[in-house]
Amino acid sequence: MSVSQSRGYGEGLGQGANSVLGKARLILESFQHDDVELSLSELSRRTGISKASVHRLAQELVDWGMLERTGIEYRLGMRAFELGSRVPRFRVLRDAARPFMERLHFATREAVHLAVLDGLEVLYLEKVATAQSAKPSRIAGRMPVHATSTGKVMLAFSPPEVLDEVVSGELRRLTPHTTVAPGLLLEQIRRIRANGWGVEQGEIVAGYCSVAVPLRTVNGLLLGALSITAPTHRADVTKLATSLTEVSRRLCSANLIN
Repeated sequence: MSVSQSRGYGEGLGQGANSVLGKARLILESFQHDDVELSLSELSRRTGISKASVHRLAQELVDWGMLERTGIEYRLGMRAFELGSRVPRFRVLRDAARPFMERLHFATREAVHLAVLDGLEVLYLEKVATAQSAKPSRIAGRMPVHATSTGKVMLAFSPPEVLDEVVSGELRRLTPHTTVAPGLLLEQIRRIRANGWGVEQGEIVAGYCSVAVPLRTVNGLLLGALSITAPTHRADVTKLATSLTEVSRRLCSANLIN
């Protein structure tokens, strides 16, 4: 989803949309996962900022290293990646979980994801997969929280107001199997709380199933979620849930994520 599709100019930024920092944010957030380079005209269209202002601010972002210029187009710069990789709580969680994810992938030969909750979206921090095991997903990619297994388990163990906000809003349909009925989502959440794990089948990508468990500290603080994704025809949900639950327990007991 592009910035222009998800919101109008400055929506959610208040008066900050008219500040230099607010405009710089809009420019940087214009780049989506499928974008390699964007022209000045496209940046202006997506942000709602005049070409002259985009040109001036983009040059400052180039000087900073947040953007790079290739001919007449722009792309995200190395500085953006560098700063993102420094976020402490995400880096610690990712580094702790990565060895366990590799073992899960080796044992199952399926795609393993580490995700956190960011607002009402799932943000993927890490992924271990082969070309054969992977479905369309990316590190730093985002998905709606109501449709993913990781999102569902994080909703189940988040403060009640988070779930209230999700069910009171629009539940966007991605496939014919996406959960869009609030009552059905609430029932799924109740089942996850009882079982300790969650599942989605074909809600994000038709033909794929994903099983997830929450990652919590010994005190019950939710840190994120771990999932295994496999083609539905070969996914043994109970077996995958058992493997994930054991990894979650070991991560917590080793005090690696507390």
